[in-house]
Amino acid sequence: MNTSFSSELKNWVSKEKLALELITHASTLYFDKNVELVLFRRKLVDKGVTEVINDHAYAVTFAKIQVSLENSVQFAKALCAMDLAPAKIDLGRLEKEWQQESTDYSNIESFLHVKLANFIGLDKITIKAKDIVLYGFGRIGRLAARILSEKVGTGSQLRLKAIVVRKKGEDDLVKRASLLRKDSVHGNIAGTVDVDHENNRLLVNGNAIQVIYANHPSEIDYTAYDIQDALIIDNMGIWKDREALSQHFEAKGASQVLLTAPAGDDIANVVYGINHKGVDIDNETIFSAASCTTNCIAPILKLVEDNYGITDGHIETIHAYTNDQNLIDNFHKKARRGRSAALNMVLTSTGAAKAAIKIFPHLKGKLTASAVRVPTPNASIAILGLNLKNKVTGGVDEMNEIFRQAALTGNLVEQIGFAASEEHVSTDVVGNTNATEIDSLNTIVAESGMRTVLYAWYDNEFGYTNQVIRYAKHIAKVRRLTYY
Repeated sequence: MNTSFSSELKNWVSKEKLALELITHASTLYFDKNVELVLFRRKLVDKGVTEVINDHAYAVTFAKIQVSLENSVQFAKALCAMDLAPAKIDLGRLEKEWQQESTDYSNIESFLHVKLANFIGLDKITIKAKDIVLYGFGRIGRLAARILSEKVGTGSQLRLKAIVVRKKGEDDLVKRASLLRKDSVHGNIAGTVDVDHENNRLLVNGNAIQVIYANHPSEIDYTAYDIQDALIIDNMGIWKDREALSQHFEAKGASQVLLTAPAGDDIANVVYGINHKGVDIDNETIFSAASCTTNCIAPILKLVEDNYGITDGHIETIHAYTNDQNLIDNFHKKARRGRSAALNMVLTSTGAAKAAIKIFPHLKGKLTASAVRVPTPNASIAILGLNLKNKVTGGVDEMNEIFRQAALTGNLVEQIGFAASEEHVSTDVVGNTNATEIDSLNTIVAESGMRTVLYAWYDNEFGYTNQVIRYAKHIAKVRRLTYY
């Protein structure tokens, strides 16, 4: 008998049992207490056992600490017994701190009660669920619907109540359901999508989503569908200034608007995690989540500026083609975009530098940007060449470590990812929830230490949409406590 085979199999089965136990505890916390467990941002609810095992293996490489399934199970089990307020808790951070401080505590329970003291007690945070309407149902709209329906939990945060579209045929509802159910880039939705013809609704993972056909907000009464005080996520991208977006308030039941595109100068362009706290959400009613590229580069610029200062620089975006381009050569109002998106690299303009300056006004006149659209359907990369005010004394390793630490713990863990694979390519970024992901093996620091070139990947669809939802939760005041 091959003892090596037997011992490896036995070890694997043991890991599977632990992973299943962890998933069970994580599910209990999620559905009973609105507490979500993650492992360095990777969710643990609605996961397969092999995925959870793989996540722990990834964490060992990424965090450079031994992250064990055994400890994760003990943490989760202990958390189930605690009276926790709604929260999102990173087991990776707890594991790291436990390894550093375990001798100071008698057991894991006492450790958790100290670390999560501000999380104990339901009075620590009050959350009132917010009704959401998706105005438009294209690439961003459908991904937002996926995220909202997959993460609805007990429905105590954001509730997707309706989508608004123009009817395009008698089979409109069936076709929209199909486009939501299956996607050529992102695969099948995690769950079920059914059609309720009688009530003109989509039933998605238990979410009854009203499909409203309208040409203008003035035609809509959201309250007729039991929708009150709704946040309208406008993913049409047609209206971009305050006056135009204010038309949404002509619909009864709408109270806030979030644009999934760069807005005009009269609306703050926000990258969640970077400048969202500068917006007065108590009094403002119209918001913008900026662009996918701005969400990619802003976290990079912040970390470099905070650590070294930026003299000036150039940003080049290699961007997947979009619906704005032609599939084959045809007339287009913009130069070059009329040529086939599937056959050409197309030089085009980008507002990335202008948008970045809105977020970092002190960089005005110091940044330039351009873009190339390439024949891939999703996943892009921004290349930032930056001249620095202060020297990078430790070269590439020093620069990369700043981003690795930011991806591990702190205020930017949702925004920054860290890649260290020699085989990393664009499709590896598809499905990434981060706003940006540093390709650490391609980081360049000049010998002088006064210039750096950084390669930042981003899923310009899914990563950006996750940023939109994060900002929506902030606007709606339904963000849980976080321990990252």
